Amino acid sequence: MILETIQSPADVKHLSDADTERLCGELRRFLVEQVSRTGGHLASNLGAVELTVAIHRVFDTASDRLVFDVGHQCYVHKALTGRRELFGTLRQFGGLSGFPNPAESAHDAFVAGHSGNSVSAALGFAEEEARRGSGRYTVAVVGDGSFTNGMIYEALNNCGNKNLRLIIVLNDNEMSIAENHGGMYATLAAMRESHGRGERNLFRDFGLDYRYVEHGNDVHELIRAFEEVHGIDHPVVVHIHTTKGLG
Repeated sequence: MILETIQSPADVKHLSDADTERLCGELRRFLVEQVSRTGGHLASNLGAVELTVAIHRVFDTASDRLVFDVGHQCYVHKALTGRRELFGTLRQFGGLSGFPNPAESAHDAFVAGHSGNSVSAALGFAEEEARRGSGRYTVAVVGDGSFTNGMIYEALNNCGNKNLRLIIVLNDNEMSIAENHGGMYATLAAMRESHGRGERNLFRDFGLDYRYVEHGNDVHELIRAFEEVHGIDHPVVVHIHTTKGLG
């Protein structure tokens, strides 16, 4: 199995295209097997497999900051950062946390990231890295369900005029716990229907750069999208359309 050879994200970077696809399939089987034993968040992680693999192909989370919102999307991230063998203890007392935890790994930047606070946290991290002149990136992975939280709009507003290496990934699967409803979600639907090219664009209205990825469960398409924004020195939103619970 390819997954058994992955001891750190550095191993992901050296995989061939074919082996990268095989890894995604193995990760799905791994998630189903492990979560069926311990309980936990299955559908949200199944939909974020390719996203997480692509992030680790392009970014270096030992130095770049990765913030999840909601944090329970982080299971694949944990499996790829040296914690795969701990999944038998997932969400057990004294075991592997179901959320990011900096005490567990240097690859976890923020304790939770839940329901709207990720962009605020990521903005703070990106400001710190800019002042240090480190050249490091901060990546916030935000589920569309978090966009009902007012804090996220304050953070987006504060991102709009900054020169920061900040990547905001909107993981848009059209779902929260249940189907999304409301005016903002109608705007996201219009953006999906236009493949990100329509006049209605929530993020450009905030002064942010923007990219749209229709096939958010295509690992190669995601890698290309992240490679395109790697090197940009201003905040950019990468809006990806995924399927919750894929597989």
